[in-house]
Amino acid sequence: MSRNSHAISLLGDSSFNRLQTSKVLVIGSGGIGCELLKNLVLSGFRTIELVDLDTIDLSNLNRQFLFQKQHINQSKAKVAAEAALKFNPDVQITSHHSSIFDDHFNLEWFSNFDIVLNALDNLSARRHVNLMCLASNTPVIESGTQGYEGQVTIHVPKKFQCFECEPSPTPKTYPVCTIRSTPSAPIHCIVWAKSYLLSQLFGDSQEQEKDETQTSSDDDTAKELENLKKEASALKTIRNLAGKPKYVETVFKKVFVDDIERLRSTESLWNSRPIPNVIPLDDFIKNKNKKSKEINKNAGIQRDHGVWTVDQNIQVFNSSLNILAKRFTQEVKKNKDFYIDFEKDDDDIMDFVTATANLRAHVFGIEVLSRFKIKEMAGSIIPAIATTNAIIAGMIVIQAIKVLTGKLDECKYTYLVRGGTRPFQGHTAHKPLETCTLCNSDYYSLQINTDSTLEQFLTLLRKEKNSSENGGFSGLGIEEEITVQENGRLLFDVEFEDNLQKSMNELGIGHGKRVMISEDEPGKFPIVVSIYKSDLNVGEGNFKSFQFSNPSRKRTREGNENVETTKRIALDELK
Repeated sequence: MSRNSHAISLLGDSSFNRLQTSKVLVIGSGGIGCELLKNLVLSGFRTIELVDLDTIDLSNLNRQFLFQKQHINQSKAKVAAEAALKFNPDVQITSHHSSIFDDHFNLEWFSNFDIVLNALDNLSARRHVNLMCLASNTPVIESGTQGYEGQVTIHVPKKFQCFECEPSPTPKTYPVCTIRSTPSAPIHCIVWAKSYLLSQLFGDSQEQEKDETQTSSDDDTAKELENLKKEASALKTIRNLAGKPKYVETVFKKVFVDDIERLRSTESLWNSRPIPNVIPLDDFIKNKNKKSKEINKNAGIQRDHGVWTVDQNIQVFNSSLNILAKRFTQEVKKNKDFYIDFEKDDDDIMDFVTATANLRAHVFGIEVLSRFKIKEMAGSIIPAIATTNAIIAGMIVIQAIKVLTGKLDECKYTYLVRGGTRPFQGHTAHKPLETCTLCNSDYYSLQINTDSTLEQFLTLLRKEKNSSENGGFSGLGIEEEITVQENGRLLFDVEFEDNLQKSMNELGIGHGKRVMISEDEPGKFPIVVSIYKSDLNVGEGNFKSFQFSNPSRKRTREGNENVETTKRIALDELK
């Protein structure tokens, strides 16, 4: 009996052949991704590409079964690809130890795939992949788990809702005065560190703060709220000192000395609460440059699971804030709109949040927590369960087979729920929302010499939409006033013409970049143009609509030093 006999008998020859000729992109090789990759190689898929930037950590080994102890600190994508071949050595798996945001993962690259299977754990990456799949007309299957629960959703451009069509859950919020003035639990200190202080120093403070804090109109808090506004204003001034001598000391003095002394002077706040204690500035100066072995980045489990002392938190606060300030100042020189947002998998950010939250907890007499526990709470992490991951991975493959074999009417959003008599619940996939900007946008590619100026690019947009010699369009025939943006960065509108004579290269709009054009006409959805560098004459261009046919997608690959194509690996090399 052949390896594929059962799959052929279940699916039939035609459907099984479709799986064998399909090219699948898997993004993420963590809890769901490991199970998913194993399922794919056992189900008849022959050509798979895998993208994951992470490396293997000891904490992964209890649920990500493709990894073993000797793989710690190695690339998840590479090891997962090698391990999956033990199940079926005839499959070709191309692994990328890279971020899915990297420029070479552009629309042209996405268009090579018949389907994308997401096994991601962060919102920004999901949104990015959603946009890339819409623009390249590529179906994507989303998934996720939380403890004993999970879900699988199907998104086919122009057929089903995209990821952004779905309503996002309302985040947990906390009163601003509790977070900023009277914390009483570790979570209050964590939210203050990640959603207030980090944002004030390096991000969009108003956007970040409103995510997890809520204001009150209570007259008793009006005076305190006014004081908090003054504190925030002072931090914005300090923000401009990033990278300068004594920057970290200035921040420490502001938030752990001056602000606490002000709070202590407001006696009414402490009638029924313990009064907070100032951490002397001398303690910071004395301990900031010490190097405790317990907090060394090579300390392993002890660093993540041990509870740091005040002195150790000061050391980590100093080192992590210096690193973030250097990163911030370097990136702002390239892009004035750059900001640092909270990311639980960024070690420097997590070090800063951990040390800052613990120092604040010490000030207010609140329990101090380990880095591991703070990461869990800051990232709203519910411990992953291997069985849930395995069930959801199986459901992803079932839905993928339906999409690839053209059975869209059988596709369902599937939910794994805890309790009740039916562990699985589901409904048919909904049509795109009429109000969804991404679903209703038009997507084009543009071949252009990137030495062309922004003004020449705008001229191309306004040219009549006539067919060109290269099978595309010489222009898009836009007549209305427009706004042009790249990744939220304003490039042009009627009141901002500073960039007209700058080349696209000077503006950072090179190969693979996306530009959004919004017309000043009610009810019109944006146009998204993906830039492809060409040797055309300066000022010339050729637009093409992204209308790919899945069965006949081009099968091209671009070289990359982070890519490893694995066909067969001897079993003794996998032990």
